[in-house]
Amino acid sequence: MSSRTALRVSALLAGLALVVPGVTASAAPKPAMPKINWGSCGDTPALKPFQCATVKVPTDYDHPRGPTTTIALTRLPAGDPARRIGTLFTNPGGPGGPGVPFVQQLGQTAYSPQVRAQFDILGFDPRGVGQSDPATCYRTEAEEHKVLTSQPEFPVTRAEERSAIGWGVGVGLNCSARAGDKLAHMSTANVARDLDLLRQSVGDDKLTYFGYSYGTYLGATYAKLFPTKVRALVLDGTLNPAWYSGSDGDQRPFGVRIRQGDGAAEAFTQFKAECKMAGPARCSLAKLGDPSTVVENLFERLKTHPVVVTQPDGTTTTVTYQVAVFVAFQNLYDPAGWSNLADMYSQLVTSAKSKTAGVKAPAALIDWTKHREEYASLAQGMQPCIESPSTGRPLSYPAYADAADKAAPHFGRLRAWLSLPCEFLPIRDADAFKGPWPNQVKPPVLVIGTRYDPATPYQATRPYSDLFPDARMLTVEGFGHTALFKSSCADARITTYLTTLKAPADGTSCQQDYKPFTAAAAVAKETHENR
Repeated sequence: MSSRTALRVSALLAGLALVVPGVTASAAPKPAMPKINWGSCGDTPALKPFQCATVKVPTDYDHPRGPTTTIALTRLPAGDPARRIGTLFTNPGGPGGPGVPFVQQLGQTAYSPQVRAQFDILGFDPRGVGQSDPATCYRTEAEEHKVLTSQPEFPVTRAEERSAIGWGVGVGLNCSARAGDKLAHMSTANVARDLDLLRQSVGDDKLTYFGYSYGTYLGATYAKLFPTKVRALVLDGTLNPAWYSGSDGDQRPFGVRIRQGDGAAEAFTQFKAECKMAGPARCSLAKLGDPSTVVENLFERLKTHPVVVTQPDGTTTTVTYQVAVFVAFQNLYDPAGWSNLADMYSQLVTSAKSKTAGVKAPAALIDWTKHREEYASLAQGMQPCIESPSTGRPLSYPAYADAADKAAPHFGRLRAWLSLPCEFLPIRDADAFKGPWPNQVKPPVLVIGTRYDPATPYQATRPYSDLFPDARMLTVEGFGHTALFKSSCADARITTYLTTLKAPADGTSCQQDYKPFTAAAAVAKETHENR
């Protein structure tokens, strides 16, 4: 999720009014349980510990014996088969986040040795995503990449806003024409139905699940549809289902409704405050004055005087106001990278004052640029388009963005435009579920919120917990998106819960293992990059 393309894919989201499911699948024949034939994941040495498979599931659960969709799976088998409890299903978020590479890249480090010993760690690409019959909006990767990079990260001027609306029309129509048949069955409810079939296929009587970010929306949906099939749920970085689905009556664009701009603006305020407390010795931005004042002045200057920087390969990148905000949003996900963000702003301020040509690209900007060629189709992150209401007023997006910018400077405008293409996508999944969200899950579930999460704001954590009869809310006092790799205290409580079903007391707090702008944060960043 750190790349420009991946963030666009995961967040170019909105929806048309969805159709609430009736008693559809229950009246139809039950779908056949797929048989999983695990095999090799290929010759790559890094994949040797893993097994891979594909299964077929019903494309439409109203017609369970009709056309099928392929689901790609991978698992890291339990290290101690004699003590094996079952399978830990995972979802890394998104929407549109593929679970296969998540487990293959992080499965050996994201979970404690005890969890890895007692569970098979399973990742799957949700329908329409990754290797699971992927939905695509354009004929080729090159064509879609060209479209994705043809606009600024978000519009600021009225001319840019008019151009963005025209761009959104084209994207919506292309996605509808090329991926409409897949999008019509890609709702989170259908992913939850797939998940329940997979649970049966691995032989687990009840589901053990770990969902991050959007994965908590999938968890809430599964809990509503299959409340008696839950063993344990760890839900980290919560999306309030009422905000996501629009079931609370909020008619603003999806990108505004989920309060992501609010969370990012609050986290950015903390970034500047932590830099100020760290001082000039540990935060380069503090050498130039009060970090908040310095950054605001830089942003204002970049609106009219962008800075051209030179990449290591000799190419150049123009750093506009929009790029500076977008790179900030990217780096707020992990406080281990805040020093690089401060260094980038310091270098931009210095170069702007000296009017130096050919400025060397800062590390944070190199990281952002590095991933610009990654390809993941817009269509793979469009679940909200077909299960969440749109505004029906695409020409009002400039006004929505202005209001969002006042409430959450810089980041409110950035996120407000994310749902625009879905205003022009005339597709709904009739089997989508949009509430009501209180469920009847009896076992305790573990709900985790990070105090200054830029993507899933902490304010959603308690309302999300209250949807469950026995949710235990754990707060990580710190920064970044989800608690993954950030708190050994939280990891210990997750391990105890998953392996013994003993959940911590509701209201438990944990500290992060490191503070921003410290030597420990630098070590954490290097560790993350080497995973």
